[in-house]
Amino acid sequence: MKRLEYTRYGGHELVRMSEFSLPELKANEVLIRVAAASINPMDWKIRSGKMKLFTGNKFPRALGTDFAGTVESVGVNVDDFTPGDDVVGTVPMKGSGAFAPMLITSKNLIVKKPENLSFTEAATLPIAGVTAWHALIKKARLKPGQTIFLNGALGAVGQAAIAIAQSIGAEITARVGPHSLEQAQSLGINVVLDYTKPVPSSLDSGFDLVFDCNGSLSTQDAARLMKRGGMIIDIAPTRAKFFKACLSRANKLVFADPKAEYLQEVIALAAAGKLAIHIAQSISLAEAPEALALLERGERRNGKTVIVF
Repeated sequence: MKRLEYTRYGGHELVRMSEFSLPELKANEVLIRVAAASINPMDWKIRSGKMKLFTGNKFPRALGTDFAGTVESVGVNVDDFTPGDDVVGTVPMKGSGAFAPMLITSKNLIVKKPENLSFTEAATLPIAGVTAWHALIKKARLKPGQTIFLNGALGAVGQAAIAIAQSIGAEITARVGPHSLEQAQSLGINVVLDYTKPVPSSLDSGFDLVFDCNGSLSTQDAARLMKRGGMIIDIAPTRAKFFKACLSRANKLVFADPKAEYLQEVIALAAAGKLAIHIAQSISLAEAPEALALLERGERRNGKTVIVF
């Protein structure tokens, strides 16, 4: 079989299509035939070495985190899944490997795929959906009638955040690119702003939650938008943001924790028709290296790129 992998941390030019063989299943693991896998910024952040504190230095390393597929076999301690089950989930960060026709993952990182979600739809949900759910539900404890400012609202995390906030009954102000204004307005968002223009001062101190979904909101704008007693959440960590989060009760950093109990909440919303992430393009595994390079260079797409097997 072939997969995308690299033999040291560095740039996108290191990614290669290589032959591989999977190891024997451990007791709590599941072997899955992959139907679809979606691309996340996390994938190139891991490959670049920015997360090597968590991922280690064992090579070659495979690429890819989010997937949907069908169970082929299970370890001796796995009783929640059986061969033939359609599932959605992630692979452990240390191993990665979703950009391949077969993978092994932990039983604690997958849930059963609802019949009314396609494999491509399901594959878009784990990292982006759980990141948004964790920010709005676990961290901010967003309530009906509260106000939320979403920066970068039509990226995958932003789209998931819109759906979750709407399901709660929160009032949303979204900041998007000038070419996405009409799309954002069609989603029923209360107020839509163009991110190429300054944030209006009339919005100062107006939000219970300021959620920066792509890390481009200035700290000054975030602070002036937040209500007294509100919260600012960011998903693009820097050293400065990390120290600020350690010292401030109002500033938080959120990372995806795609364990099954959190992922199930996201999948339930999607199955109920309340959450969907737009699929910008579907590609083959052979096309993935070029797509990854373009996305890493900053090519913007209002939705996910999904590798279909």
